[in-house]
Amino acid sequence: MKKSIVSYLVKRFLRFDKDQPFIFISALLAFIGITLGVMVLLIAMALMNGFDKEFKDKLTVMNYPLTIIPKFYGAVNNNLLIDLEEKFPSLYFSPYIQSSVMARSGSKLEGGYLFGVNFEDEAKVNSVLAKAITGHTFKKFDVLIGKSLKEEFNLHENDKLMYIFTNVEPGGLSVTPKIKRFKVKSVFDSGLSAYDKAYAYTTLESMQAIEHMAANQYDGIHIFSKHPRADILKIKKELPISVTIKGWWEDNVNFFAALEMEKTSLFIVLMLIILIASINIISSLLMTVMNRRGEIALLLSLGATTSEIKKVFLYLGIVIGIAGILAGIVLGLSGIWVLSTFDIVHLPKDVYPTSRLPLDLTLQDFSFIVLGAFGIVIASSYYPAKKASEVDILTVLRNE
Repeated sequence: MKKSIVSYLVKRFLRFDKDQPFIFISALLAFIGITLGVMVLLIAMALMNGFDKEFKDKLTVMNYPLTIIPKFYGAVNNNLLIDLEEKFPSLYFSPYIQSSVMARSGSKLEGGYLFGVNFEDEAKVNSVLAKAITGHTFKKFDVLIGKSLKEEFNLHENDKLMYIFTNVEPGGLSVTPKIKRFKVKSVFDSGLSAYDKAYAYTTLESMQAIEHMAANQYDGIHIFSKHPRADILKIKKELPISVTIKGWWEDNVNFFAALEMEKTSLFIVLMLIILIASINIISSLLMTVMNRRGEIALLLSLGATTSEIKKVFLYLGIVIGIAGILAGIVLGLSGIWVLSTFDIVHLPKDVYPTSRLPLDLTLQDFSFIVLGAFGIVIASSYYPAKKASEVDILTVLRNE
């Protein structure tokens, strides 16, 4: 049988049959099912990747790409800072002093951390802070607070905010916590409500005075790196045993592992939509085989081989499947474009890192979806095609 005959039969079997309309309807349902499955998978994977990327971007900034912390008191000092700056001129370093505090305004209390930093150095390692301090000069006991804390306490620029420190000082027959009033100088918005509420920044001089620390002593060093996973290995080799270094991802391992598991689970569940749709391909092709038994037997008796008959029905299933996959790709990519271009879905910013749907479809996920769907289509088409090639010529021609 010539290839043109195979193509002719595929086109002929795809046409609507008035005598057997259910065969066409079954094939149409298979097409629609695969289309919807691919479309939903593309949008879902784009959403999962978008949220993953958004969280990583925000957490990298607020947790800092790399952080040096001491193992012993006094291990992080000016000598270490100068040494690192000389050995790694391409990186930015910002020393800090940190303290756990309670912010108080009226009857409201909120726990968090107060960082003493050099704002010029910190702006180089934290883009959120760099934006917030533009046009402001920070003096001793001025403070930069997060947007969430500002809204919760109803604070404005130049308002006073009390901080209660965890370290204590003697007072009479008891000890009392240190309390200090700061002037609110500016507000930052990281996009993560928890960080906006918990983090605040003041000058190094302020924290050194409160913590009674020497001018060359720090609690740690924030480091900005474009390639933190590679740079952490290089820096580790140069650090003394009295200090250690950690990457931003080390504080969020469980969170991103959970996101990855959700993404994998969602992929498997939504792939089942395509698998269910493929059942319609099987039923449609089997019904076509049953209704075309006479034609198949006649073709075989005229010299057609079983492999050629198998090709006809295999191609028939593949055509239905590929058409559904292509339609799903078009609809899926269109849906991603619409959702990313127009603010159709508004997210609560106090829960999510962005108020708009973040969408980011990777080439890897796109390939997995298309290849997975194509594999299911081929597997679904094979069994009916095999049954068509096993038609008994003598029995069919005798009965029909």
